[in-house]
Amino acid sequence: MNMYAVIKTGGKQYKVAAGEKIKVELLDVEVGAEVTIDQVLAIGSGDGLTVGAPLVAGATVSAKVVSHGKHDKVRIFKMRRRKHYKKSQGHRQNFTELEISAVNG
Repeated sequence: MNMYAVIKTGGKQYKVAAGEKIKVELLDVEVGAEVTIDQVLAIGSGDGLTVGAPLVAGATVSAKVVSHGKHDKVRIFKMRRRKHYKKSQGHRQNFTELEISAVNG
């Protein structure tokens, strides 16, 4: 059966399995480096699911850093009608792309 895990990184939760690529909040790691994520909230395989309280003891997820980059621009536009107020702003969030190599549980 394919093992999957629910991990927490950068204040967000992701469901991952071996071989997947995910974009997470920027990590201070070089491209090509191996990363071990130990904040595993749940591990599942087929029908079985192990949920931690809050973390699953001894479970880790191994990943390789593929690249760093920036997401698409998000446009912020504020306006108050009839008040001569317009404000336009843009934001591009940084990300790190990870390729999940193994789910160890």
